Amino acid sequence: YGHSNQLRQARAMGDYLIVGVHTDEEIAKHKGPPVFTQEERYKMVQAIKWVDEIAPGAPYVTTLETLDKYSCDFCVHGDDITLTIDGKDTYEEVKTAGRYRECKRTQGVSTTDLVGRMLLMTKAHHSNIDEDLDYRKHTDNFGKGPKGHSPWTGVSQFLQTSQKIIQFASGKEPQPGDTIIYVAGAFDLFHIGHVDFLEKVHQLAEKPYIIAGLHFDQEVNRYKGKNYPIMNIHERTLSVLACRYVSEVVIGAPYAVTADLLDHFRVTLVCHGMTEVVPDKDGSDPYEEPKRRGIFQLVDSGSNLTTDLIVQRIIKNRLEFEARNQKKEAKELAVLEAMKRLEEEKH
Repeated sequence: YGHSNQLRQARAMGDYLIVGVHTDEEIAKHKGPPVFTQEERYKMVQAIKWVDEIAPGAPYVTTLETLDKYSCDFCVHGDDITLTIDGKDTYEEVKTAGRYRECKRTQGVSTTDLVGRMLLMTKAHHSNIDEDLDYRKHTDNFGKGPKGHSPWTGVSQFLQTSQKIIQFASGKEPQPGDTIIYVAGAFDLFHIGHVDFLEKVHQLAEKPYIIAGLHFDQEVNRYKGKNYPIMNIHERTLSVLACRYVSEVVIGAPYAVTADLLDHFRVTLVCHGMTEVVPDKDGSDPYEEPKRRGIFQLVDSGSNLTTDLIVQRIIKNRLEFEARNQKKEAKELAVLEAMKRLEEEKH
């Protein structure tokens, strides 16, 4: 939602927004291994409602040539400087030419912060064993310390405001002839699996009006366990609102889809993906009412990506990174020791 907010601000500066997305190779070279593949990232960015077009395989350093290629008057970046692997400002050329504009960074979130929250989950959460002290060190690497660690949302420093929700919301009411479709879930770490599902739901009607019900953090924690959700309810709200297929969000929707909810929003269809439906606290089916009305439909997104899988990718990347560093350190140590021995032999 930090990226979405940057794109929202950029779109407000002009009439048509083209977003350059780097390849996996470019990211690995300048920043380290990406969590999502380039194809996943192209699709994710295209699904953000302020984006008119994407430029796949955009170079890491933005040049005047790139701006001219896409007939762009200027480019926009956040107020945090990005540097190449050799320490150069990636926007130097366009800044000098006066074709650069800046937008404000979203406070309280970054990719590093979200990665940190996932690593705070620790191995113990993933294997359901009591504790793994070796893995606790990740808390120091990324977390804001144990005091900032809530049982549900890791170390979120994000502060929601009503203004931010208004900026992200479509503000569109359902119109006569619209098919009002209701979907519900955690929508945690809003990702390509969610986008694929919402796109499929969107295709079910000629004039779809999709309402997404987001469960409160405690509710998500009840049915997902571990340290889920990784993003709190306010962060998840913005992430879902930024998606072009969603018209409205219910913040803190009830877990069971009730008759009151269906009547209040005049829902004509309720959809759920192919993920498991955990029973409500009393053991009942949360979709009992829409099923009774004959308005429930399972939708296969065709994607197998889940929040769990993303967390596993993060942990794998992190462990590989640490193993590489340990190897490098061991090699450097061996070289130093060999040099020391040679020095001693001389004397």
